Amino acid sequence: MSDYLEMMKKNEPYISHFREAPGDIKQKASRLIRELEQLGEGDGERRTEILKDLFGTYHPLVFPGSGFKCENGFNIHFHGLAVINYNVVMLDTSPIHIGAGAFIAPGVCLACSGHSLVAEERMRGIGTSAPITLEDNVWIGANATVCGGVTIGEGSVIGAGSVVIRDIPAGVVAAGNPCKVIRKITDADRLE
Repeated sequence: MSDYLEMMKKNEPYISHFREAPGDIKQKASRLIRELEQLGEGDGERRTEILKDLFGTYHPLVFPGSGFKCENGFNIHFHGLAVINYNVVMLDTSPIHIGAGAFIAPGVCLACSGHSLVAEERMRGIGTSAPITLEDNVWIGANATVCGGVTIGEGSVIGAGSVVIRDIPAGVVAAGNPCKVIRKITDADRLE
């Protein structure tokens, strides 16, 4: 199992088999998330302890909303402020790096894991995994999905409902299924 864990921690795509996946890590993540959901407003210290134990790299300005789910937890790395809204799912079978200033809207799915395109392989549990990187100041709109192997460049905005299957450059608005660059973000976009 240690070889499998090392493969999961690398910033490289890999092919997997579901039987090799470390079930005890998934169970730990599930237990910690259930406990997190039960905490009251005055339980800030315990909340911090849980998040430190759950995530691979924790930052004190990480705020997951209710309904947050992840597969393993240890493969999620926060590098600064991250606002994670309601019902966000992170399938962290590979590393997920989330830069400082990230805004992740309700219903977003960051899915490192995938499956074989060949039905008989899928039925035997053959899958894929590849890392996801959100650079600093990325905003992902509601119900968007970011697939494994994708990097979203600094300051970019992903439109609601988008399916991101390819890298997105820095400083752009991108949307659609599949997600495509619509335009650059400019000074004309300033609200003040």
